[in-house]
Amino acid sequence: MGEGHFIKSVAIRWELVHTDDYLRNIPALAALGKEPLVFTSNVTFFVGENGSGKSTLLEAMAVAYGLNPEGGTQNYVFRTHDSHSALHEGIDMRRDLLRPWNTFFLRAESFYNVASKAEDYSFLPGGEGMTYRNPATGRRSYLHEMSHGEAFLGFIQDSSKENGLYFLDEPEAALSPSRQLTLLYEMHELAEHGSQLIVASHSPILLGLPGAQIVSFDGDRLREISYEETEAYQVTELFINGREGLLRRLLG
Repeated sequence: MGEGHFIKSVAIRWELVHTDDYLRNIPALAALGKEPLVFTSNVTFFVGENGSGKSTLLEAMAVAYGLNPEGGTQNYVFRTHDSHSALHEGIDMRRDLLRPWNTFFLRAESFYNVASKAEDYSFLPGGEGMTYRNPATGRRSYLHEMSHGEAFLGFIQDSSKENGLYFLDEPEAALSPSRQLTLLYEMHELAEHGSQLIVASHSPILLGLPGAQIVSFDGDRLREISYEETEAYQVTELFINGREGLLRRLLG
């Protein structure tokens, strides 16, 4: 994969973040105040334990880029509940002069709200036809007429364009293993055609995307690691190859 081009690097200017007490206590985020994270691939994965700051940074970057905190494309403007942090106030992104053709932010926890708003938009002037291809049937439907996983994948497939910039927060949450393979293929095709994707994930399937940059948020700083070093890979490999022994130890 080529070098990520829409966003070159990200750092945090803590003096601009008005409520930063708990955020500064997250080691990986605190480290970004000293040294920027440089993006070296068209696909970058953020990995780490729950609470390590990966989704918080992803969300802050999306909001700083002008996207709705609850998700959607750059045309989605709505609010149901303010749950995002103030970190976006201090996000310092070095951008290329080249602008993406399309941008969106998807987060599993608020996708229901995005689906509802997509249905609302379809009834506005000019919004006719805002339906999405159902991956299971191939027919076009409103998002709420599909299962959560089908709607999530259908939205990604229909909203994605070449030369786009995409922030994805745990996209595997709604997808079966086979649908995760479909998403991996879609991500590969986007990257090959000039798109940049920044993804927070725990999926050992998605993290296996060849050529992706994997950034760990565990420990006292951000560091780039290999696929085999990820906890998602190590725990899955341990379970598959030593399931009986692992369960005996785990369950007593």
